[in-house]
Amino acid sequence: MSTEINAPDVMAEVRAVFDRYEAALVGNDVPTLDALFWDSPQVIRFGASEMLYGGDEIRAFRQARPSAGLARDLVRVEIRTFGRDFATTHAEYTRTSGGRVQIGRQTQTLVRMPGLGWQIVSAHVSNMV
Repeated sequence: MSTEINAPDVMAEVRAVFDRYEAALVGNDVPTLDALFWDSPQVIRFGASEMLYGGDEIRAFRQARPSAGLARDLVRVEIRTFGRDFATTHAEYTRTSGGRVQIGRQTQTLVRMPGLGWQIVSAHVSNMV
């Protein structure tokens, strides 16, 4: 089996999804965040302080989280694509909170879903201690 890794056109598509997610995240655009996550009981998002299973739990978290203090600076973004329908994104970022700089990490797994386009099917966010 041969899988094309990091095809330039697929990389560009996934980067556009990543950028759309980032803008929605820091702008607290909940409808866009919800649209980018797969609406399924199978989707998972582990955050810095939460473990969310399924689209309903992720949506409830997004609705309830504070809308202030969301700004962050991306330090590094790495994208990998495998074939035309599977990708991962990894981001390092910094955020200032309480006068202290926090270093965070975000990983997402994306799958191109028929009729839906690229969807985040798994995500993990953590902070360096």
